[in-house]
Amino acid sequence: MSRLLRAAALFLVLLLAAAGLSAAGIGWALGPVDAAAPAVRFEVPAGATLRRVTSDLERAGLVRSGRAMELLARWRGVAGSLQAGEYEISAAWGTRRILDQIAEGRVVNYEVTLPEGLTAVEIAARLEQAGVTNAADFLAVARDPAVAVEFGVEGPGLEGYLFPETYRIARGLTPKQVARVLVGQFQRVWIGLADDARARGLSMREAVTLASIVEKETAAPAERPLVASVFANRLVRHMRLDSDPTTIYGIADFDGNLTRANLEDEENRWNTYRIDGLPPTPIANPGADSLRAAVHPAETSYLYFVSRNDGTHVFASTLAEHNANVAQYQKRRHAQ
Repeated sequence: MSRLLRAAALFLVLLLAAAGLSAAGIGWALGPVDAAAPAVRFEVPAGATLRRVTSDLERAGLVRSGRAMELLARWRGVAGSLQAGEYEISAAWGTRRILDQIAEGRVVNYEVTLPEGLTAVEIAARLEQAGVTNAADFLAVARDPAVAVEFGVEGPGLEGYLFPETYRIARGLTPKQVARVLVGQFQRVWIGLADDARARGLSMREAVTLASIVEKETAAPAERPLVASVFANRLVRHMRLDSDPTTIYGIADFDGNLTRANLEDEENRWNTYRIDGLPPTPIANPGADSLRAAVHPAETSYLYFVSRNDGTHVFASTLAEHNANVAQYQKRRHAQ
């Protein structure tokens, strides 16, 4: 053992002795409480002092001596490095390993999968279900125009920018911090599309809004550029988009039954059967494929499409073709 290590060890012994522990008791004080103990969850609150953390660990039965742990942390120079968060800790580990866990911030992460096409309301519910954050608080952040400005996206809110992905998120993040994680993932995808979107005359919000409609209209990856081409062609011709998903988005407490009255509702700002151009906001949170389709639609003359009732669609360039397709596939659907 080097002279420096011997001096450090002696210093620790003196510290622990000052805490009322004999040299013989040092190993006991820092050793495991129960060699067979399972891991349990332990939370270090934000702003907690070293004394509070070590005392809480002792009260929880995870370390033998909170005072010994405190002195060990000071000796190792990590007294100010304990990080807030939720940890999995076992009384079988011993004080040194527990100290390392908290000083290095090896917190518990919650996995949550956000599929393409969810709305902000649906995402908030999934985050709450996963134990990540409170749904109402997250929605308040997602709907705050000031947050959209701060995050560098074209609001009025974060709808459309909460990127679908599987995330591992630590408990204890604020709703705003969680939202920043999701929007940050969107921005990493968007940076490769921004120039091409501008070249097509699309702002960020316009491209994301168009992508969100594509996302809701089809789940078939190969169709997304075709669906995007339909809406791009209609916009160029100043035709209304006539999209059911946009209209549904603007209906409070939609019950699953889209009626003629819904389609004729001029008060619904997302009713693309009655408004010109794109709706005022995205209607969902699109994935990378739909974003790419919106920015790079297929080159077609299509203006219409109708479901084949198998998850795919048939496309048409003229109203006569479209009406024939509707008659064929709607008749088949009703006959089933």
